[in-house]
Amino acid sequence: MNNAKLEVLSPQNCQIIFIDQQPQMAFGVQSIDRQVLKNNTVALAKAAKVFNIPTIITTVETESFSGNTYPELLDVFPGQDILERTSMNSWDDQKVRDALAANGRKKVIVAGLWTEVCNMTFALSCMHDTDYEIYMVADASGATSADAQKYAMDRLVQA
Repeated sequence: MNNAKLEVLSPQNCQIIFIDQQPQMAFGVQSIDRQVLKNNTVALAKAAKVFNIPTIITTVETESFSGNTYPELLDVFPGQDILERTSMNSWDDQKVRDALAANGRKKVIVAGLWTEVCNMTFALSCMHDTDYEIYMVADASGATSADAQKYAMDRLVQA
């Protein structure tokens, strides 16, 4: 019996989405030190680049609320298209859905802010509507409190 969900992640079978790795979003993070969060996010991005893993970067309300994506993240992917949204749920945006589909990989690694809102709504909506598998990177994601992080991660594991 072949169960694709038990297949180990590899550079050939996954893609990464960075959700709202923006300064104003990070300002509200209390579940992890913000500098450690940024360092972990950039390290994940560098690993994705080294292993040639398709990568998507999304932002929400750059001009009116959240600010631009971390420059350190953008430096890893110069010229990368940034998918700007107005909804907190990335899955609501057709550009995001199209970008994921274009990569042709069902295993989606997620690193974003905030775990309990943007990451969770994306993950649950995506899994509800498709056969994508979601893998949350806890130390490259942050929440508004340690409890919010823990319970959001618990909910995602449960799903």
